Amino acid sequence: QLQPVESGGGSVQPGGSLRLSCSASKFNYLDSYAAGWFRQAPGKEREGISCIDSSGDHSIYADSVRGRFTISRDNAKKMVYLQMDNVTPEDTAVYSCALDRGPCNSALIGANTYDYRGQGTQVTVSS
Repeated sequence: QLQPVESGGGSVQPGGSLRLSCSASKFNYLDSYAAGWFRQAPGKEREGISCIDSSGDHSIYADSVRGRFTISRDNAKKMVYLQMDNVTPEDTAVYSCALDRGPCNSALIGANTYDYRGQGTQVTVSS
């Protein structure tokens, strides 16, 4: 099945940092896709938190993570990253990586209508 694969989740204390990675090794050309991350906490709706355009020049963040999280990509390595800093317990969720043939924009984050999605990796923030 063609899908990105996440890694790097785990447990972290409030105020700490974590870096999530997303491998798109099964995709021929990662630079054909916008990439993004979304998350889902127990009992809550899925939340799009960031996306980055195919070249890596433009990115968008949800208000809940802006200033704390940073999305990046390395098309040559077929990798997408999410650097999470100053995390809080409210960041606890399953984080999933996704790819889309369309542009990175607020509509993509809001609707989460990505063409391809990974299974997700658990992030738990607690003391």
